[in-house]
Amino acid sequence: MGRHNPGVAMNERLKQVRDAIDAIDLKLVEQLNERARLVAEVGRIKHDSGAPVFQPEREAEVVRRVVKASHGPLPDSAIEAIYREIMSAGRAIQRPLTVAYLGPQGTFSELAMLKRFGSSVDPQSCASIDEVFRAAESERADFAVVPVENSSEGAVSRSLDLLLATPLFIVAEVSVPVHLHLLTRSASLDGVTRVLAHPQALGQCVAWLNQNVPALERVSVASNAEAARRASLDPGVAAIAGDQAAVRYGLQTVAALIQDDAHNRTRFVVLGRHHSKRSGRDKTSLILSVANRAGAVYEMLAPLARHGVSMTRFESRPARNGAWDYHFFVDVEGHASDTNIAVALQELQQACAFYRCLGSYPRDA
Repeated sequence: MGRHNPGVAMNERLKQVRDAIDAIDLKLVEQLNERARLVAEVGRIKHDSGAPVFQPEREAEVVRRVVKASHGPLPDSAIEAIYREIMSAGRAIQRPLTVAYLGPQGTFSELAMLKRFGSSVDPQSCASIDEVFRAAESERADFAVVPVENSSEGAVSRSLDLLLATPLFIVAEVSVPVHLHLLTRSASLDGVTRVLAHPQALGQCVAWLNQNVPALERVSVASNAEAARRASLDPGVAAIAGDQAAVRYGLQTVAALIQDDAHNRTRFVVLGRHHSKRSGRDKTSLILSVANRAGAVYEMLAPLARHGVSMTRFESRPARNGAWDYHFFVDVEGHASDTNIAVALQELQQACAFYRCLGSYPRDA
């Protein structure tokens, strides 16, 4: 009687499973190309009607539907990432989009751009937040991705200042987890005298730095990726940056996840020239100001409460007019076309000395 060979049985079973996977792959490619043909037809319809290629409300609807339809074993985040790339490739068939972001390569801004638009875009790296705005305002880029707030360090002041005057609208938002590492060329601190990072990153890691490397000089630079680039050239420099920058500039990790808040996140907004339509799960951003008198702020916000509008953010910035006046940056739940919000905003506009709706857009998950 022959002896059973478990290795042969395993190889046969493995081949069967892989053959099944290969058959599914062929079907997937066929279906993806059929989807692409339909997307191309959508592009022709959009072109004839003057509709924008990027419609974040439609993409949000697609992602919500496919995530809801999935019952595993793929996690929801994987389903979303896969469909972001599918939709990115579809957009590129209609018309390639140029997206400006705060560079160089390896920044969290680049990560936010890729998370929202996928890889089938023409990325435009900019040296400053001002340049990111200018790229989209001058139509050198179709869209701009800019940071607006961090969960531990608060508002990104320059972005808020530029939002006051830009003709662009917020069309989407992206929330990115911020994982920061101490990086050098050698994975050690031997000979290192300085640590470089964006000012926000230095603030997000201040407790760790104080406890572990208090003697290192802290130097602010334009971005964490720029810090990583300099550290790749100078053995006396350490950088605080994320995984993408570490890989991009060939740096080694001295200490991982050094941010003081384990749940640290940065919120980015996407700026464009068209308003986003209602997606059913939206947010509206406003800039407001009122006369400097008793009760003015209360009166300004009263229409929101009166019409049941939930406010999710309220931040003040000096108006920079030489007086003690302020602009208020306000986010509310819902779309400006929702009935209760439309009425509230109409009353709000009448109560304000300055009013601007930056846009309504799909909320990030």
